[in-house]
Amino acid sequence: MVKITGMSTAEATHFWNGGKDAHGNKPERAISDGKGNPCRHCLSMIEEGEAYLILSYRPFTTCQPYAEQGPVFLHADRCPVFEPDFAKNGTLPPVLQDSPLYLMRGYDSDERIVYGSGTITDTNQLRQTADRLLAEEKITFLHVRSATNNCWQARIEPDEKP
Repeated sequence: MVKITGMSTAEATHFWNGGKDAHGNKPERAISDGKGNPCRHCLSMIEEGEAYLILSYRPFTTCQPYAEQGPVFLHADRCPVFEPDFAKNGTLPPVLQDSPLYLMRGYDSDERIVYGSGTITDTNQLRQTADRLLAEEKITFLHVRSATNNCWQARIEPDEKP
């Protein structure tokens, strides 16, 4: 059993309140054209005409060499956090249904890349790939990233620790 999560509500609230991003900048505000603007908090697409924030995000708890950061989008107005139900019904969040391929990479408990775990996977194989990678002893969690732009999409981890 796995769960998929996005940006925490605490992090999103920081940005909604004008907090600085991973580069020390305030998020930029834009209006969605409805094409490829996934919100990393609710894990839904930002609809055409909706305001959103663009910011540099580091989805790690520590600053260290493997703590990648990059651009992400967030609804400009508060949105509900994504409730992980993937383990129950296998349905992917909308942000992971927008592309045919994703990069998945495993990390250990120190948030370091587990070498050899990076793989490009078809969207319809995300669950099987996640199950296979999380079965490896060293891997604690996975990041799902865009296969074309390398943007962070979501985190996958075991629903229950063994």
